[in-house]
Amino acid sequence: MQFHGTAKTNKLGHLEIGGVDTVQLAEKYGTPLYIYDVALIRDRARAFKRTFENAGITAQVAYASKAFSTVAMVQLAAEEHLSLDVVSGGELYTALTAGFPMEKIHFHGNNKSYEELVMAIEHNIGCIVVDNFYELEMLKEVCKEKNRTTKILLRVTPGIEAHTHDYILTGQEDSKFGFDLQNGQADEAMRLALEANLIEVLGLHCHIGSQIFETTGFILATQKIFGKLQQWKKDMSFESTVLNLGGGFGIRYTDEDDPIPAAQYVEEIIAEVKKQASLYSMKLPEIWIEPGRSLVGDAGTTLYRIGSSKDIPNVRKYVAIDGGMSDNIRPALYQAKYEAVLANRVLDQPEETVSIAGKCCESGDMLIWDLPLPKSGSQDVLAVFCTGAYGYSMSNNYNRIPRPAVVFLEDSKVTLIVRRETYEDMVKLDLPLKEKVKS
Repeated sequence: MQFHGTAKTNKLGHLEIGGVDTVQLAEKYGTPLYIYDVALIRDRARAFKRTFENAGITAQVAYASKAFSTVAMVQLAAEEHLSLDVVSGGELYTALTAGFPMEKIHFHGNNKSYEELVMAIEHNIGCIVVDNFYELEMLKEVCKEKNRTTKILLRVTPGIEAHTHDYILTGQEDSKFGFDLQNGQADEAMRLALEANLIEVLGLHCHIGSQIFETTGFILATQKIFGKLQQWKKDMSFESTVLNLGGGFGIRYTDEDDPIPAAQYVEEIIAEVKKQASLYSMKLPEIWIEPGRSLVGDAGTTLYRIGSSKDIPNVRKYVAIDGGMSDNIRPALYQAKYEAVLANRVLDQPEETVSIAGKCCESGDMLIWDLPLPKSGSQDVLAVFCTGAYGYSMSNNYNRIPRPAVVFLEDSKVTLIVRRETYEDMVKLDLPLKEKVKS
């Protein structure tokens, strides 16, 4: 078991994060409860930025907000002078509500709507990452209608497969994202973009996957992109001022994961970009990256109350919690693995191996298989680590289960940033088939 950030065991034998007793949090705010170690998020953001600054490189570190998007989280990103990556009108609206600087927002997505592009143009966001020909034509129309200019990156797929889960590979040739570098699509997209009025092409974007534990994929992608940039410099007189190499930097969920430090990713990316720019006699572009999971993933912990159990002799013991795939669908979707402890009995030695079951009416609602734990009961609080990315973001109301509350912890202070959803919240948009008859 490995603790992250400020997590430790306090004098009561309880799990403490950010100077706050998590057992007391469960009592005050209820469970399930998402909690975030703000100091760890700040440390990660500063590590990425510091590495660029120490190398004297002009760069943008954009928080990939799809990992965890709330008004408070976007404001925290602003405090740390990050840029922001959004992938929908909803994430852009969250940024607007949070007062985030519009010029530091990058808008991604493979099927942006007309309304979303209008929203982006009207608020003069920093950059739109154009994903396909349909979007490029629609963006030209919106700019003409609004008489506004906009800056874009073209998203390309360099044909690099990162070593990660098949469901989240995005940089290979067979991808729903971007213009392919190999088959002429990217050449045609660049030609059309450069000819378009009111559109300024800054450069290229690529993203090769998620949960990546080495730098080889980023280096190979950089090499392929510069090979294409060299051709475009010759054929179209285009020289990229920005190169966005995406994110996907891995974190540790269990002992099976062996991530490298944030600085190492950045240092090796910088070295390869410098090498390729020199090789082709090009100006060094700004380097943009988009960490999401690596900023918030292991800063998040989810607290649950233990409820029922079922012991099947010589097979397994199931221990049920008061949440599950409604607040963390990743085990069902990606076969994601986690570690956990009893927050109220951290120092107790494991006595049995159990499997943690969610409360949803699905056989597949299993959070953790084969977890060593002390014998547990209904008074115990289970703390599941590294749930900060794609837990809250992918939460849902399956079985009409309300979404949990979210709290930030920092310097022994607790800030409620998302209140717990109520039954009334869940039905407030429902309309009746028939009006109730007054008695």
